[in-house]
Amino acid sequence: MLGPLIGFAVVVSLILLAAWIVSHREAERRDRDVEAAQRDARQVGRDQPLTQHPQIEVARCVGCSACIQACPEDQVLGLRNGVAVLINGSRCLGHERCAIACPVGAIEVGMGALAQRDDFPRLTDRYESSVNGVFLAGEVTGVALIRHAIRHGITAIEEIAERTKGRNGNRGTYDVAIIGAGPAGLAASLKAKELGLRCRTLEQDQLGGTIRHYPRQKLVLTQPVELPLYGTMKRHEYVKEELEELWEGVVRDHALDVRCGVRVASVESAGEGFRIATNREPVEARHVLMALGRRGTPRKLGVPGEDLAKVAYRLIDATRYRDFRILIVGGGDSAIEAALGLAAQPGNRVTVSYRKEGFFRLKARNEEHIEQAAKNGRIELVFQSQVKEIRAADVVLDLDGRERELANDFVFVFAGGEPPYPMLRQAGVAFGSA
Repeated sequence: MLGPLIGFAVVVSLILLAAWIVSHREAERRDRDVEAAQRDARQVGRDQPLTQHPQIEVARCVGCSACIQACPEDQVLGLRNGVAVLINGSRCLGHERCAIACPVGAIEVGMGALAQRDDFPRLTDRYESSVNGVFLAGEVTGVALIRHAIRHGITAIEEIAERTKGRNGNRGTYDVAIIGAGPAGLAASLKAKELGLRCRTLEQDQLGGTIRHYPRQKLVLTQPVELPLYGTMKRHEYVKEELEELWEGVVRDHALDVRCGVRVASVESAGEGFRIATNREPVEARHVLMALGRRGTPRKLGVPGEDLAKVAYRLIDATRYRDFRILIVGGGDSAIEAALGLAAQPGNRVTVSYRKEGFFRLKARNEEHIEQAAKNGRIELVFQSQVKEIRAADVVLDLDGRERELANDFVFVFAGGEPPYPMLRQAGVAFGSA
C-alpha cells in the first residue's frame, strides 16, 4: 500500500520540479530581455524621464505586472528580478494608469527628483509660483496630459476666487489675466466665468495652444474629465479637429473674453496686482495665470534663406501637399509624424535631415513606422546632417564637411522652441528646489 503512494508522490514531485524549472527559465529569459531593453534605452538616452514618470517602491512591489499591462505607451515599464522597473522613462506621458492598476500602491506618478531641475518652476500645491499672485498651469509646470492641464487651471482659479471674495477693485483691473488659451487656459477661463471673476485671456496664436500645431487628424489621448460650464469630456480619445471645435464652441457659447494674436512681452508688479505689457494695449490684473507651453516660440535654424515662404515650422494639413519634394528638419516625434503624414500623400518625395546619428526618445510606434518607411523607400533619412542654406529650388545640407544639394519645394523645421523661461524669470518666478 505504501509503495504506490510513494510512487505517486515521486511523480507529483517530478511534475512540480519540471514546472518550476520551466517557470524559472522563463523568468530568467524575461529578466535578460528587460535588462537588454534597459541597456538599449540607456544607449539612446530614452531611459531618463523628461517630466512626470512612475516612481516604484520596490519593497512593496509584488511583481504582478498589472502596471505594465495598464500602461498605454510602449515599454515604459518592465518586470525584472520579480519587481517593476523603469525602461524607457522618456516615453511616460503621465497617464497614471500604472498607479491606478497597482494592487498594493507601490507606484506613484510624479516629478520625483526632476522637480529640482532648474527648468521646472517652483510651485505650491495650488500651482502658485514663488511670486505671490502669479500662478502656472499646463505644460510649463512639467506635465503633458490634457486632463492634468485642465486640473491645474481649475485649481488655480479656485484659489484666486477665494482670495478675491468681498474685494472691490478698479473697474479697469481684472481679477485674473490668463496667458495662453490651450486646454489649461481655456479650462481656467471657463472656471473664472463660472465663479464670477473678471477675467481676460490672452493668446499669442489661436485657440487650442499646442493642439493647433498637431498634424491633421492626430489622435490626442485623454481621460474623462470635467470641464467647467461644459460638462464631462467622456471619451478617451479625441482627434485634433474635434477638440478645436469643442474649444471654439465653449468660447462662443459662454462669451469668454479671449483675445487671440496678443503676444505678452512682460509681466511686472504694479500696486496690488500686475501690469502685463503686450503687442497691443496693456492689461492690469490682481492675479496672473500663465497657462503656457514649454516649447514657446519656434526655434529657428539661423541659416541663409530661412525667411523664404516655402519654410514652415508646423504642419497643419498634410493632404495639401502632393507631388512635392519636401525636407523635414528634426528627429523628434513631431518631425517624424509630419514626415510620415507627408510621405503618405501621392507623389511626395520626403527627406528627413537630423543632426544626430540616429533617432532618440521617439515613441515606439513612430520609431517602428519611420524605420519601415525608410526600408520601403518612402522616406530618405539623412543622419549627421545640418541645413547650411535654403534656396528657392533646393537646399544645401552639410554632411560632416561635405555638401549635398537637394532639389526642394518645401522645408518643415521641427527644431523645438524657445521656452518662455526668460519671461517667467523676469516676472520673478523661481525655478528648481528651494
